[in-house]
Amino acid sequence: MNPDEVKELLLCVIEDAHDKYSIKLKHYTIMSNHIHMLVEPGPGTSLSKLMQWILATFAIRFNKMFNLIGHVWYDRFKSVIISSFVQLLNTFQYISDNPVKAGICKNSKDYVYSGLYELKRNRLRVVDPPDELLKLLFLSN
Repeated sequence: MNPDEVKELLLCVIEDAHDKYSIKLKHYTIMSNHIHMLVEPGPGTSLSKLMQWILATFAIRFNKMFNLIGHVWYDRFKSVIISSFVQLLNTFQYISDNPVKAGICKNSKDYVYSGLYELKRNRLRVVDPPDELLKLLFLSN
């Protein structure tokens, strides 16, 4: 089982969810055993239903791809409501720093399975265009 193949599968599921649901995906990082997403559900979109769809769809495709059965995810997703701009910045930075802290890469902008990678290269696959201030703070070098 190639870890990049699994991350690519999850990225495809997120891409499908982005097309299916009314959301703004501001940032994400796919790690080997978990994912971080900074997502804003649109009107009429339930975060619980969105995450249920992503996790269930990934599990079905993962099990089919590797001829497995059963649970894929260890635990239910956790969510936090972002209530201030400072919290948004800190969350964006936390998501960006995850692969660096895990020793996967030296610079977060080089981690392929992240929104920052997409944003830095202006090749938006699943993330939405950033707000001007986020662009200035995180993408200006």
